[in-house]
Amino acid sequence: MGLKPFKVLLLMPLVFLLIFFYIPLVSIVKTGLWDGEPTLRYLGEVLSNGYHRHVIAFTVEQAIASTLLTLALGLPGAYIFAKYDFPGKRTIKAFLTVPFVMPSVMVALGYILLFGKNGFVTELLGRDLGILYSWKAILLAHAFYNFPIVIRMVSSLWQRINPHYEEAAMALGARGWRLFWRVTLPMISPAIFASAMLTFVFCFLSFSIPLIIGGYQYATMEVDIFTQVMTLLDFKTGAALALIQITLSAVFMYLYLRSLEAYSKREEQRIFQKPAGFRWKDLLSIKGLLMAAYSLIVFLFIVAPLLAVLYDSLRFQGSWSLEWYRRVFSPEYNPMFGASTMVTIRNSLAFGISTVLLSTLVVLPVAYILHRWNFRGKRLFDVLVMLPLASSPVTLALGYIKVFHSTPLYYTAAIVAIAHTVIAYPFVLRSVSMALRKIKPNLFEAALSLGAREWRAFLKVELPIAIGGVIVGAIFAFAMSIAELGATYMLAKPEYTTMAVAVYRFLGSRQFGSASALSVMLMVLSALSFVVIERVGEEVW
Repeated sequence: MGLKPFKVLLLMPLVFLLIFFYIPLVSIVKTGLWDGEPTLRYLGEVLSNGYHRHVIAFTVEQAIASTLLTLALGLPGAYIFAKYDFPGKRTIKAFLTVPFVMPSVMVALGYILLFGKNGFVTELLGRDLGILYSWKAILLAHAFYNFPIVIRMVSSLWQRINPHYEEAAMALGARGWRLFWRVTLPMISPAIFASAMLTFVFCFLSFSIPLIIGGYQYATMEVDIFTQVMTLLDFKTGAALALIQITLSAVFMYLYLRSLEAYSKREEQRIFQKPAGFRWKDLLSIKGLLMAAYSLIVFLFIVAPLLAVLYDSLRFQGSWSLEWYRRVFSPEYNPMFGASTMVTIRNSLAFGISTVLLSTLVVLPVAYILHRWNFRGKRLFDVLVMLPLASSPVTLALGYIKVFHSTPLYYTAAIVAIAHTVIAYPFVLRSVSMALRKIKPNLFEAALSLGAREWRAFLKVELPIAIGGVIVGAIFAFAMSIAELGATYMLAKPEYTTMAVAVYRFLGSRQFGSASALSVMLMVLSALSFVVIERVGEEVW
């Protein structure tokens, strides 16, 4: 293969992103800025409307508050995982990552079962805490989703701090809080900022959580866009809102990518701190009691919603039973109109495998370009290829409806798989790129000195070394695909119903037990995926 055909091959993923991300994106933007001729009329109407301004302000405010709450919950956990070793550490870390890929309807179900009028916590305390259908529910649910990001990113860097720095500071008299503030915090700050920016982006683009758990009075920009387009059929106003959202999220994504540069450089540190063993008698110390109190908080707001769903799936008419699981697979209780539960499982697996294959094919050439080529505008290129991370599934689906509604691709399994690929691909790219950055450059140079061409050296030397990152990215793509709801619901025919959509429809038909049973199956698939990720040992954030 010559160099020119090779470069042409590298451009194919960029063509894929152009057709299936940027053209739909441009179509939405054009709708908001074009009315026979260029116009700022619709943007002006949005910005001059009190309701829309309130929605924009609330979207930013709740994203900031959600990010701060997530950091407050995640940083102590990052400290525990970085500093201590204990039985089942990897399994617990994998289980705590599961919430990130849980369908929003499942999270809503978990919080309803816990904090609803007849919920476990409400009955235990004897009164309703007023969490559901409020801003408090939105913040807690966002923390539930993004808690794993802070845990994994910060703990990964924290355990890479060269112990000699802290030892030198301690020799000079630094102890406790002073040691942390002057030495440790500056070392881990890139991970804190990067995880905070990524959390902020996800909370800023949140759709299902504010709609389902917060109620209509706490609408975000995503909910407003969806309402304008799908309910009021006002594409112009919806597109103008989407344009504002895309612009802001692109800025936030740029800040996130800049923070990742510092994070990646610090992560190259190869002198790991050895975690201290945690003994049962340590629980009686002040630090042990604080860790126990923290674990209780995490259990209540992060783990308990998952356990509540599991518990509900095993209870039928006041006794232990597998009746809900039987009903999940029974046509008599099937509200999905076009797909049995077995078909939804098959669809989820098929879309998941397709997402893995497509995202890997798209990512490898892009990762190669970012890793191996130096060119003017490379930083901008990095932002552009990562921009799908800063766009929501709802916005993407609306773009597909607008661009592909008159093509044979519309309303097919292929367009659902493509949407899943665009949604998952940024995470695969991050995983592969981070794995490639850890490879010593002299290995590539040695291959070139032995006569290998550039592309052959990449395929034969660097890619096999980075295979752990490829595997982790592929598993993450699969987990995100089987949990994806928004784009699937808007683009899929009934016969292409997935497990996540089926959970939503069980809830819509008031079959909460069946929804819990199917959610448990989703949890098991996700948990197994992240157990494998822990074994491989690569990061995807």
